Amino acid sequence: MSLSNSAAPSQAWPRRAVAVLARYGLILALLFVFAIFSAATPTFLTPGNLQSILVNNFTLLAIVSIAMTFAVSSGGIDLSVGTAVDFASFAFVSLVLAGQPVALAVLAGLTAGAAVGAFNAILISGIGMSPFLATLGTLFIGRSIQQLLTNGGNPVYLPPAGVPDAFRFLGHGAIAGIPVPLVIAIIIIAVAATLFARSRFGRVVLSIGIQPSVVRYSGIRLRGHVAVTFVLVGLIAAIAGLILTATVTVYIPFSGNAFLLNAIGATFIGTTLSPLGRPNVAGTVLGVLLLSIVANGLLLTGLNFYWQQVGTGILIFAVLAFSFLNKKAGNG
Repeated sequence: MSLSNSAAPSQAWPRRAVAVLARYGLILALLFVFAIFSAATPTFLTPGNLQSILVNNFTLLAIVSIAMTFAVSSGGIDLSVGTAVDFASFAFVSLVLAGQPVALAVLAGLTAGAAVGAFNAILISGIGMSPFLATLGTLFIGRSIQQLLTNGGNPVYLPPAGVPDAFRFLGHGAIAGIPVPLVIAIIIIAVAATLFARSRFGRVVLSIGIQPSVVRYSGIRLRGHVAVTFVLVGLIAAIAGLILTATVTVYIPFSGNAFLLNAIGATFIGTTLSPLGRPNVAGTVLGVLLLSIVANGLLLTGLNFYWQQVGTGILIFAVLAFSFLNKKAGNG
């Protein structure tokens, strides 16, 4: 008996170690890459570079990833978030170029993004298509529409002399020393976290992603909540489109699709922070921060762009492996 009792702790501690590693794998990975790049590149820890990570790498991806978090939380996915970014950008820059007030241009951009989400909502909640197929179709349709509107995909530039002050402020202004785009991203993150944690809508969306049949039999309008979710996804993605346009003062067709894969990656990386492997705002934000640090650090090392993509992919695989370990430890 004494031998078996003494052997039990020795067998238990590796399991506990694996559980801890799986539970906090994302945080450990974040600390690891931060330490590696801090040692590998002398310019990584400079204030200018750290600000660049937050403003140039983190901000837009965080907004799009929060949008993706809502879609994944409802049990689906949205492959057309880039289309919402692009449509908002096109509407925004077109109205500013036509001499319309910036406020009206912002409203038009938000409406365009929400329209993409509404179209997805009709396909998913109205017709009953799967979110994957519905948003994939929207992605292809959106790409074709952009080609038609821009004569095959030509950028739409704003002349420097014709850029209003309000437009410049949105992309390059600061509030209390914090860049406006980063302020907007922080507000969106805070609102999303509050919706999931405090609101009935957020709890229902999470429940739909876990047990949709239970939600349906509870008398809750499942399709209505899913429809609102995808409209919200398009609206949030549209904000990223407005900031992108105000930052570079140009609409570039299909540029929103550059955020798609990283937004999916950040959202699913973030699920490793949840014991149940569910999407969550805090995890998504940490996932975005991880990808942003890796992108910046690999760029500073001078690594070939294609090898940067390989490194990012390997990192995503490694962190997601912790998710499976986490679930296995939880089941054990």
